[in-house]
Amino acid sequence: VQLQASGGGLVQAGGSLRLSCAASGRTFSSYVMGWFRQAPGKEREFVACINWSGGSTYYTDSVKGRFTISRDNAKNTVYLQMNSLKPEDTAVYYCAADKSGRYPVYSGMDFWGKGTQVTVSS
Repeated sequence: VQLQASGGGLVQAGGSLRLSCAASGRTFSSYVMGWFRQAPGKEREFVACINWSGGSTYYTDSVKGRFTISRDNAKNTVYLQMNSLKPEDTAVYYCAADKSGRYPVYSGMDFWGKGTQVTVSS
């Protein structure tokens, strides 16, 4: 599967952005989807994941209550709604897909898209 993330940009602290990730192929609904991020000088970290139907989600503690992951299987797309953004959210954001059947998935994803830059100014 090929993944294409979009929606990044420059926003002031307290603002919002919605990231989208479009997937190719006809098996999107069979993948657990996730969002990860990598800040300058840091390792890539897990942000959120969502199960096959969209009925279950997991978040890293630092984004709970601010970020929402969702998916539309009819559109082969996963989203990350980011509210109350903070400067420490600045990073390249990546979407990823996992076909192993595991859930939740925090690492070891099978497919990765190119990232989209999110910059939050103070």
